[in-house]
Amino acid sequence: MPNGAATVDVLDPATEEVVETVELFDVVRTDEAVERAAAAQVRWAALAPSDRGRLLRRFADVVDAHLEELAQLEVRGAGHTVGNARWEAGNVRDVIEYYAAGPERLFGRQIPVAGGLDVTFKEPIGVVGVIVPWNFPMPIAGWGFAPALAAGNAVVLKPAELTPLTAIRLGELALEAGLPPHVLTVVPGRGSVVGQRFVTHPLVRKICFTGSTVVGQQIMRGAADQVKRVTLELGGKSANIVFDDADVERAAASAPAAVFDNAGQDCCARSRILVQRGVHDRFLELLELAVRDVRVLDPADETADMGPLISSGQRAAVRSFVEDASEPVDVLFRGTAPQGRGFWYPPTVVRPTSVGDRIWREEVFGPVVAVLPFDDEEDAIAKANDTSYGLSGSIWTRDVGRAIRVSRGVQAGNLSVNSNASVRYATPFGGFKQSGLGRELGPDALDAFTEVKNVFLASHE
Repeated sequence: MPNGAATVDVLDPATEEVVETVELFDVVRTDEAVERAAAAQVRWAALAPSDRGRLLRRFADVVDAHLEELAQLEVRGAGHTVGNARWEAGNVRDVIEYYAAGPERLFGRQIPVAGGLDVTFKEPIGVVGVIVPWNFPMPIAGWGFAPALAAGNAVVLKPAELTPLTAIRLGELALEAGLPPHVLTVVPGRGSVVGQRFVTHPLVRKICFTGSTVVGQQIMRGAADQVKRVTLELGGKSANIVFDDADVERAAASAPAAVFDNAGQDCCARSRILVQRGVHDRFLELLELAVRDVRVLDPADETADMGPLISSGQRAAVRSFVEDASEPVDVLFRGTAPQGRGFWYPPTVVRPTSVGDRIWREEVFGPVVAVLPFDDEEDAIAKANDTSYGLSGSIWTRDVGRAIRVSRGVQAGNLSVNSNASVRYATPFGGFKQSGLGRELGPDALDAFTEVKNVFLASHE
């Protein structure tokens, strides 16, 4: 590597050992990558749609052939359980495969007008900057680059400093699959350097960012200088609402995975549980049994349900909500976690004193869930909406009418009834309020990576 180049040590969160040392790009190298991407984009967009689709399908096939390699890389580099990591690698493959059909389905319109023919075209934006967080490095990268490439754009992708390894490998696999050089470029670097340059570089015409609301706001302000388009997927404080007519046993059994998956480092984590008073105590009894059964183990262990937090800094942030909180926190019960090296934290269930408590209102981004009772539908909706976030959530009830009413009342972009699923690549994903702007995934994601061009052809002689 060049003399004096900045580097970062990627640590295994389970052992704190160095997995790999990665060189970080500076502004000069970032500019060079963007300029090469801009030149490559013109050629990529000029390919026949069928050829772009064929190359993307080949990319999906190459990813499929390397699923286990990618999964093991995520286990060591991000601390994900091996089961989760395999799903994540498979999701990258599936998302690329899904959007491989996009180039041949970028349909415009013929609009009836007088005096001629009016048609629209969906044109690529140009170079898209994708800024990926550390909590789900593989899937979120794919959610950005797959539809962007399908629409004829080039992508410069900045992985998080803590978790760059799978993104770098995906960039290599893209070349192996035959994608033209510089159409997908992985640019490891610090957010204050590479991410900021994506925002200010005039050739980067769109930013896709997943991360904290504070940084998303900064990106949005910076993008305004060039009227640059943004898609933002930000924080969450999602509610898991359990009514007294629900299958309480099933709701309680599934609640731990809904918040402790990926050690709670999930914007969609159902970190607030609202339980109707008539079943509140019974739910807590069942929840305690379920939490005690959560297996927090070496993430490489095939039986692990949860691994470590990503870093010592993140563990300290989680502790600030519980052990080191400025206001008393009532810990109802906890699971277990390994001792010694590694960034471990046990699954923890707390009871706030009120809906004004920090633990109830702020995103913990760790394996901590708060539980409060509610009285009726109106109370449940009010408590669920009493947050600046609106990303996801669950509603547990056997009453279809109630499910519809509460789903329409809760201000969130992704809701599940009698389920805790948030993400399907074939359906839209995104948030209300300060949880974000725009939608990823689903059939309409291509629209976020295109400009609509209107052309009128006069028919008079």
